[in-house]
This record gives sequence, C-alpha cells and structure tokens, in this order.
Amino acid sequence: MSVQDVAAILSGGQAFEGLVAQLLQPEDEIRSRAEAVFEQLKQQPDALVGNFLAIMRGSANVEHRQFAAIMLRKVLTKDDPPLWVKCSSAVQTHVKNELLNALKEEQEKTVVKKVCDALSEVAVEIYDEPGWPELVPFLFACVQSGQPGLMESSLSVFASLASYLTDALKPQLPTLIQILTACLSHQVRDVQLASLRAISNFIQSLDEPSDRDKFQHLIPTMLACIGASLNEGDEASAQEGLEMFIEVAEAHPRFLRKQLPEVVQAVMQIARADQLEDATRQLAAEFLVTLCEAREKAPGMMRKLPNFVPSLFETMMLFLLDVEDNPLWHGADTDQYEEEGSGERFQFGQECLDRISMSLGGNAIVPAAGVLLPAWLQDADWRKRHATLICLAQIAEGCCKVMQKQLDPLTDMCIKGLQDSHPKVRWASCQALGQMCTDLGPDLQNTHHAKILPGLMTLMEDFQNPRVQAHACAATVNFAEGVEEDVLPPYLDTLIMKLLTLLQHGKKLVQEGALTAMASMADSSKALFVKYYDTVMPLLSNILIGATDKTHRLLRAKALECISLVAMAVGKERFREDARKVMAVLQQLQSSQLEADDPTLSYMMQAGARLCKCLGQEFLPYLEIVMPPLLVSAKIEPEVKVRETDDADEDEDEEDVEHIVLGDKLISIRTSSLEEKVTACNMLCCYAEELCEGFLPYVQTVTDIMVPLLKFWFHEEVRRAASNIIPELLRSVVTAVEKGSAPGVGPNDIKALLNIIWTPLVEVLGKEPDVDVLPTTLDAVSSIVDMVEPAMISAEWVGSVFEKFSKILKDADERRTERLKRQGTEDFDEEELEALEEENEAEEALFDEVATCLGTFLKKFNDAVLPYVENIMPQIAPLLDKGRSAEDRRIAVCVVDDLLEHSPAGRAKYAQQVIPLLLEACDATNPELRQCSIYGLGVLAAKAPELFRPIAQDTLKKIATMVQHPEARDDDNELATDNALSTLGKVLEHYPDLPDTAAIAAMWVNALPLTADAIEAQQQHELLVKLLEVRDGRVLGQGNQHIGKLVSILVRVLGGGTRLIEGEVGKRAAALLMQLQTSVPSDTLQAAVAQLTTKQQTAFQTYMQGGVPGADE
Repeated sequence: MSVQDVAAILSGGQAFEGLVAQLLQPEDEIRSRAEAVFEQLKQQPDALVGNFLAIMRGSANVEHRQFAAIMLRKVLTKDDPPLWVKCSSAVQTHVKNELLNALKEEQEKTVVKKVCDALSEVAVEIYDEPGWPELVPFLFACVQSGQPGLMESSLSVFASLASYLTDALKPQLPTLIQILTACLSHQVRDVQLASLRAISNFIQSLDEPSDRDKFQHLIPTMLACIGASLNEGDEASAQEGLEMFIEVAEAHPRFLRKQLPEVVQAVMQIARADQLEDATRQLAAEFLVTLCEAREKAPGMMRKLPNFVPSLFETMMLFLLDVEDNPLWHGADTDQYEEEGSGERFQFGQECLDRISMSLGGNAIVPAAGVLLPAWLQDADWRKRHATLICLAQIAEGCCKVMQKQLDPLTDMCIKGLQDSHPKVRWASCQALGQMCTDLGPDLQNTHHAKILPGLMTLMEDFQNPRVQAHACAATVNFAEGVEEDVLPPYLDTLIMKLLTLLQHGKKLVQEGALTAMASMADSSKALFVKYYDTVMPLLSNILIGATDKTHRLLRAKALECISLVAMAVGKERFREDARKVMAVLQQLQSSQLEADDPTLSYMMQAGARLCKCLGQEFLPYLEIVMPPLLVSAKIEPEVKVRETDDADEDEDEEDVEHIVLGDKLISIRTSSLEEKVTACNMLCCYAEELCEGFLPYVQTVTDIMVPLLKFWFHEEVRRAASNIIPELLRSVVTAVEKGSAPGVGPNDIKALLNIIWTPLVEVLGKEPDVDVLPTTLDAVSSIVDMVEPAMISAEWVGSVFEKFSKILKDADERRTERLKRQGTEDFDEEELEALEEENEAEEALFDEVATCLGTFLKKFNDAVLPYVENIMPQIAPLLDKGRSAEDRRIAVCVVDDLLEHSPAGRAKYAQQVIPLLLEACDATNPELRQCSIYGLGVLAAKAPELFRPIAQDTLKKIATMVQHPEARDDDNELATDNALSTLGKVLEHYPDLPDTAAIAAMWVNALPLTADAIEAQQQHELLVKLLEVRDGRVLGQGNQHIGKLVSILVRVLGGGTRLIEGEVGKRAAALLMQLQTSVPSDTLQAAVAQLTTKQQTAFQTYMQGGVPGADE
C-alpha cells in the first residue's frame, strides 16, 4: 500500500470506517486484506488512535463503535510494544478525555461495556507513570450522579481497577464504602450488581484483614441483593452475585467467618431450592465447597460450624437423585451412553462429594454418611439406593483412614447392592467396590475377598444387563491391583473360566471389560497364570488378528494389552514362540496408518514396553519396529492457544481441552495430545532402562528429544519422564564402554553426552515448580554422579548443583514456615493436622532426595566436596533438633553418616559434635532413626578407632538393647536390628582387645543372620566366613558351643541366595558348612534345611553343589 493510500485512510471520515467494516467481515479473504492494511497503519499511531476515537465517539453504527473501543484497548495496551508509548502527549491526553466522555455520554450498553474495558486497561497501563489524576474524582462523581447507567459503568471501572487503587484509596475507604453501600441498595438491579462486583474486588485486593473488615457490615446487604434477584425470578443476576461470593471465598475465606452461620444458611437454602435452575443451585453449592477447600487460609473453619457438614452432605446426596432410568443406558455395546440419564446435578454432586471428602476428611464426613446412607440403602426409591453406593465410591479416597475401620458394614452395603433388583444399583455397587478396593486396599481385599469376588462373579453371569457385566469386570480389575499374592489363587480357576465365557459370548463392551480383567489377573497372579496360558493365548491371538473393523478397535487394543501382561506373567521361556507372531501383528498395525482417534496406538506403545520387559535383550530385534512411532509421539508439540479472556470461543466446552486463566489471558491446552506424549516418554524410559547398552543406537536421538522436555511446563509427567530417562541414556553409553560392546564408543562419548545433559538438568532444579517432581530430578543428578568418573564433573559443575541444593532447602523451609502459620489459626484441628502431616511427607521426600545427593557427592569426591557440604550444613543442621519429626532427623543423620564415612577431614572436624546425637537417637522410638544412628556409630567403629574407643561401651549397650529386644525381628524393626548387628560385627572385627570380647561374639552369633538389609548382610556374612575360616575361638565359642547355631545360620544364609551372601563367598560358606556338620548331630543340618522354603532349598542346594544360585533363586 502506498503512502498516499495510507494517508487517505487515516484522513478520517468514510475511508477509515470502511476499513473497520472490512475488519468485521466474516469472509476470510476480505478480512485478511483489511488486517494487512491495519498492520501498516500502526506505523502512524497518533492518526490510527485518533481515528478509532472518532469512530468510538461519532459513528452511527453501534457495532463499529463497539469494535473501535475494543481495538483501542488492544492497540494501546496489548500490542508489543503498546502503541500508548508511541503516541504523542497530545493524543494521550485526547485518549483520556474521550474515554471519560464516552463513559459519561454513550447510551448503548454493549458499547459502554467495551469503553469501560478500554478505560480500565489504559488506566492500568499509565497508573504509576505518568498517572491519571482526574480519573478517581471523575469516577466518584459518576457513582454519585444518580444516573443508573453512569453509576453502573463507573462502578464497573472501580471493580476492574480495585487491585491498583486500593493503596491510593485507603484514606478514602470510609467514603468509598459509604458510596458502595448506597449503590448496593439502589432500586436498579444492574447498579446493585455492579456495586457487588466492586465490593467483591476491593475485598479481594486488600491485603490487611483490618481493611477488609471495614466491609464486614455489607455482607447481609450483599446476600440480600442475591435474595432479591431470586425473588424477582432474575436468576442470571443471582448467579453473578454467587460467583462474586465464590471469588471472595477463594481469596479471603476468613473474611466471612464472623457472619459465617448466616451466610452458609442463606446459600444452603439456595442450593436446596428445587424450584431454582440447576446453574443457580450448583453455584450455591460451589460457594460452600470452596469454603471447605480453603484449608490453607481457613483450616478447620467449616468443620467447626455446627450442623454444617451433615447439611452439606445431605444436599450433595440430594443432587445425586438427578438421575433417570434411560433405556439407552441398558442397551450397552459401547461406553457411549454410560452417563445417559445422569443430570447436571448428579454429575456436580459426585464431584462435590469427592471434593468435600478430600477437604473435610473422614472424621467429619463419615459420621454424616453413617446417619444417612443406611436409611437410603433401604429406601424403595432405587435412586436413593443408587446414590448411596455412588457416594461410597466418591468419598472413599478422602475418607480412607476412617472407612478402613468400618470394612464390615461397608462391604455388607456393597454386597446388598450387588443383589439389588435394579441394574443401575448393581452397577453402582460395582463402582463402589472397585473404588473402595483402590482406596481401602489391600486391607479390604485381604479381609473380605470371600464376599466380594463371588458377588462380582455372580454379576458376570447377568447377560440381560451387559453394562453390569462389564462393570463387574472393571471392579475385579480394581480388586486385583495391589492384592496380596495369596488371595487370588483359590478363585483363579472359576474366575478365568467366567472371563473366557464372557470373551466368547458377551457383547463387545463386556468382551472389552473381560480382556482388561484377564490382563489384571495375569498381572496379579504372575507365574500361576502359566496354567491357563494354552487356553487363553489362542483366544487373545484370534481377537488381535480378527478384530479389524472400526467398531472393534478398542477390543483389539485391549487384546494387545492383555497379551503383553500375560507375557510378563509367564516369562520369556513360555512366551518366546508367540512373541514373533505378536510383534508381526504390531508391525502390520503400525504400517496400516492408524487413524488419529484409534486407541490402538496408545495400547501399542505400552504393550511394546511390557514385551521388552518380558523378553529382555531378546527384544532388541523388535526395537526398530516400536521406536519410530514412539519417537513421533514423544515429539508431539502441545496444542496451545493463548487468547484474551473476553475472546474465548467455542472450544471452551471441548472435553479434552484444559483451560488456565493467567491474568487477562486464557490458555487452552489440548490434553489428548499431551497424554499421548506422556505415554511415549514413559515408554522410552522403559526401553532405555531395560535394554541398557542395547539402546545405544537411539541414545542421541532420544537425548535430543528429552533434554528440552525437562522444561516442558505444560505437564509434570513429561518432565518427570525426562528426568527419569536422562541417567538411563547415560548408563547405556557407560555400560557399552565398560563392556566394550560398541566398537568406537569410548570415554569421550560419555563426556560428550554428559556435557549435553548436565547443565539443563541442574538448571531445572532451580525452576521446577512441582515438589513431587523435584525428587525425580534430584535422583537423576545423583545417578549420574554415581555413574561417571570424578574427573568428568568439574568443580564449577559441583558448585552450581550445590547452589541449587541450597535453594531447594530454602524454598522448603519457607513452605514449612507457612504450614506452621496455619497451625496457629483458631480453627486448626486434628483433621487439619493430619492433612498437614501429609504435606510434610512430600517435603520429607524432597529432603531425603537432597540428602541422597549429598551422600553421592561425598562418596564420589570425598574431602573435595566438604566445603560445599559445609556451606549448606546450616540448612541441614536444624533437622537434627529434637522438635523436628523423626523423618527429618533421620534424613539429617543420614547426611552425618555419609560425612563420617566418606570425608576423613569432615569426620575429624565434626565427629565429636555428632557422637552424642547418634547415641541419643539410638533410643528413638522410630526404627529408621535408630537404624541410621547405629549405622553412623558403626562407621566410626570401622574408620576412626581413636574416636570410637571412648564410646565403645556406650555403643555396645545400645546394640544390646536393640538386638535383644523381643520385637527386634518385627517388620518395622528388622532393618535397625541388622544395622545394629553390623556395627557389632565391626566392633568384633576391629577391637579384639575390648573386655569380655567373648560375650560380644556370643551376642553377634546368637542374633545372626541378617536378613533385611542386603548390603549389610553380605558384609557381615563375609566377615563370619572369614572368622570361621581362621577358626576364631570367640565365634566358635568355648568348647565349640556355637557350632550348632552356626550351622543353622549358614543354612539360612545360603538359602537366601546371592542376596544375603556374595556368590564366591557363598561357595566358601558351603565348604565351611560341610566341615562343621561333622561336629553336630546329623539331624541338626536336616532340621535347619527343613525350615527353608522350596525356593530357598534350591538356592541352598546350588551352593552346596559348588555352584552359585541365579538372581531368581
């Protein structure tokens, strides 16, 4: 476009308005040409802005005036850089004047709204510099003008600017509140709502509770505004008001505390008013649930409100009655109509029950449920029986600790539901049982399997109700996940036969459910599934090959899933022949150009990884089949749209789109593509870990994909997968170099890869926002340091990572301080304390991983990293305080242990300070704290005799208390006991001159073998072998009195395979046992062997025959 053309358009009049008309055209071609012209016009900001002002103020076309106001807002404040700064001071003044004039004079409401938006955003842009001193007086004058339209629009601007004006208006707060109070009682509803919005925004923006409290007296009037709207049938206005109350509840729930009973009662009435629209009732419920979830800002407040929890619980249960018995639900052959007949309130009620159970906890919810649910389960109305069981499913997670104490009545309720006359109630009972097995398991399965499994298997025979059959299969899957290994076997024959029957004769939906259940049975029963392999695998193969049409895609995908889990269960020896056929089908499927919505792709990715785990290195020939599509999926770019909130379009309602509001921006992310990416990244981890050096050909490609994903902020699971795979990629190269299995690959390749991965990994330590992901990233750093030669990690690298450790600890301490503040609030109670402890556990996991990293650096670099460790010790030392949790203290003691063990200079410098702490912690009630404390004393015994000898007798007393305790070998205590025995062995080995050394040896022998801590077990059992080989009299005992015990010990150690004793040392132990058995009665050895399991006896015999047991023996 020529300069003359631009000048003509900007000269004003019809030419510019013609351009506006073109910009509003629906035809893409016309609009695109106009947009290109518009971009050129931005080169003359004064003229462009002046023309928009002229259109906004003078056009006869309402749509054009509205558009001009929108475009003014965008070009002046949203462009990069904003055109405001390019405009002359005269035009800037003109903009401010015309916006104020438009606000005062514009009559068309839609235009006024856009003018208000533009005015507000320009005010934000210039508020600090150069300022707009005329604005606030102008707004005050408009609000008091008596003109409803002008009052409403000026209140709207006040609301938009609340967060920017609060400090400036604090001196005028009483006047402002007086004006807002008057507007809140105005006879025009729109003025009331605008005032309510302004009040709500000011309350949210004020930081000091004392300032917010000045609005307290307005709460009844604010509620009355909503009530008046409802009384007049204006539910849209009432909904706006409720949304504002929700915002206040989210921002400052304690603001409502003084008038909480009145507020809750009023809103509860709205939630329970049958005559109102669903949207109104749901917003009322949302407000109440939001208050329940305000745990950080108002912990315990809602639980302490009399009668609130039972009333809210009953309200949510009433929402669950919004359900009908729709024929579409019954005629199931897909999951398409699973929600058929369920109204909006039903869906919302389900969600709210889950949320309030999580936020209020079991001690509050379960008593309310205990009053209502038994009666509803007996009710003649099937909807109430259905609601009861749906409720159990929804509250099980949040109330699990309390519900676990009531497994008998809960199971009986579900079994009654399984036998109900109405199929939807039976379906709901399957739902409840499945969810309860997940949330209350494995205790529920272990204690009530005799009721649950027969009940579910009975429903599998209900061919008249295929949806019930399918859901019984789904509940069986939940039952099998995490179940103890001895629970399922008695039921397998019957269960497998029923599932085979469903696969052969059930509807497609039922077949899909049966396949998932069969896969779960294989996964849970492991080697026991070999019995059914010959029957099951041909049927699965037929489905995989034969289910080719579009309607059977999910069935085929689930058959593949089932095959892969069966393969893992039975092992590669049994599956090897079928593997070739299955991989051929996979190859054929991949070459067939699957449609974008075909579920087979996701199932193929996961099945491939399972088959790899089954076959191990034998999977390498198939890697070229599975990797190409996996790499494509891992590289998927997220579908992200960033728009202004008022430009949101129809995709807001799409199911697989997640929305995040950041300021005035709406970020929309398509979650389906993210899920595919997550799956692919996790499967790459599986291949890299399982194949190790076999994965070498793909290391560079996968590194290029995964390293940038450390900062993939859209999804934490992608970042977690990236952290997981990076050390495995390095391990692939390191192992290839160590084994010499890849000619031409050497140490330089290790260093090259390390140079690529180290800096991004360390950088993300300081940026990762998710406390649950950070431990994975820390573990990656630790694994890498452990894997490579010290010379490959520079001092600069060490310094940078220790800076990140310090930041992580600092951030964690700040979060701890915030949690302690919550404990000081007036409503804090036991339920909140429990929730707080769960948060503490997440922090402890983070501390633990930092401690592990410190230990890894100390093991690798010894004294060289002592200065770095010393720099962050002030952040670790407070964890040793007796007032901290046992887990905090354990973590700190572990750091101390590593310092004592791996840094001679640190040991010399700090041992005297920490010895009293270690001795004292040996008496702790927490067994893990005892374990690491006695371990530290063992380190001193082995490495620092000058430090240990003075405390030897005190240490022996601690050891005696631990190993001779009646519960020393309980599950909770055995690791601590093993570490005490290890320290005792070190005393025996290094201090033969101690008084009464025979008694020390007797205590050690009588407590052997070590069985829980494999590392300490191998060391101590090797020491035992050494001492027996030299026929140490202390160990043999006076007159060889310990020989019978020693025979028993050696039998148990050898029965433990290579876990309890290293292979070659085990062969020496077997030779000693042959010698010793001649000195004891013949039945002594036989009796000891008889105590071993079949697997242990196999390992024992292998050793005795001069061999070394395999890893699986």
